[in-house]
Amino acid sequence: MINPSIPGWIDKFFSEQKISKKKFVTESSSFYSNLRATGFIYGHIISLDTQSKIPIESWFKEEISKVALFNSLLGVYITAKKELKWDHFISEAVSFYNEMHPEEFNLFKKLLPRNTPSLTLEKFIDERVQTNENIISKNFSHLVTNALLFIDVLAFGQYVIHGTIPEKYLKKVEETIVNIVTLALKIKTNKSQYDDLLIKLFEASIRYSKFSKNLNLSVETLQLDYFTNELEKSYLIDIAGMALWNDGVLENNESHFLYELAEALSISDDFVKQSIIDTNNFIQHYKNEIPYFNYSNPVKHFYDQTTQSVVTLMTRNKTRLVKEIIQSKELMVLLAYSTRRDLNDKEKKKIKKQLLDICKTIPSLTIFLLPGGSLLLPILIKFIPTLLPSAFNENLDD
Repeated sequence: MINPSIPGWIDKFFSEQKISKKKFVTESSSFYSNLRATGFIYGHIISLDTQSKIPIESWFKEEISKVALFNSLLGVYITAKKELKWDHFISEAVSFYNEMHPEEFNLFKKLLPRNTPSLTLEKFIDERVQTNENIISKNFSHLVTNALLFIDVLAFGQYVIHGTIPEKYLKKVEETIVNIVTLALKIKTNKSQYDDLLIKLFEASIRYSKFSKNLNLSVETLQLDYFTNELEKSYLIDIAGMALWNDGVLENNESHFLYELAEALSISDDFVKQSIIDTNNFIQHYKNEIPYFNYSNPVKHFYDQTTQSVVTLMTRNKTRLVKEIIQSKELMVLLAYSTRRDLNDKEKKKIKKQLLDICKTIPSLTIFLLPGGSLLLPILIKFIPTLLPSAFNENLDD
């Protein structure tokens, strides 16, 4: 039985699955369809696409994601090569991750110089997989990483074909995904206050580019002719469908957007139709079993849960937080202004900067300093007036 939480699980996978004796799917369309059925594309995996079934019911989500990512890398390698040489696959995967993050992963070579290639790959995959199960202790930049793990698979496919990751490939894929999600939510009929948060979560989860908003965003400006691989095109359609499913209803104009996107990607209408059906069936069928889909709006659930966690931290650190804020004269002045008028962009930036400086001095509040942690600042700012003395707010004067 594989145990993904201890070293050696990749070699165990090889022996238990009897890899050397198995026949594999070599067509990319079948590979993608099988992978989508496991939930990997949706970021919540309910099964593993292996020829010998692996029971995952008792596994942690992070363990499932590790094996699913590894198995997906294996699958895309086979679709590219049309065969499998196990040792070559492992060494290619290790080289691929070294190229993705040479500075970050070189540390492993220094700490574990005698690691076998498979053990090194385990370490890399462990770094790649994050969950939002414990949203306080996890890195906020990885909140939707599991839904974006397929980017690794796409990039590895390119690496296997070209021997290197095409220049700016990862940056282009990430920016296109965020732009497509933005467009999808923009054309939604029933807009939600949580739609903007969903976009911010995607933006906070990108790793390879500094995202900048495109005010003239449209299907035409996405430059989708860059993507020629069928796996890339299929994934972009599914990502758009997931964003639109946010409210559980696909209106006519939303459906039209998917078909327009498909036309720009040279994807058949049949694929779009099947994508809509598969996405709806998957979420409807598993929403009661998977926490992420167990709410009418999963982003709302995340936001509510995060708000409560931050408020709890504020309450526990109330005395010290108030003391630090009061000692910051410029911050107090700006907060007082905010009760009488809207602050300009420069003043808002000052408030954010000074609040982050204060958070540095309080260990429990260092979550705000993590990548993406600034998304939580509005919660902190909203909570501050309830902490400060009533004399601080001139609007309360008779």
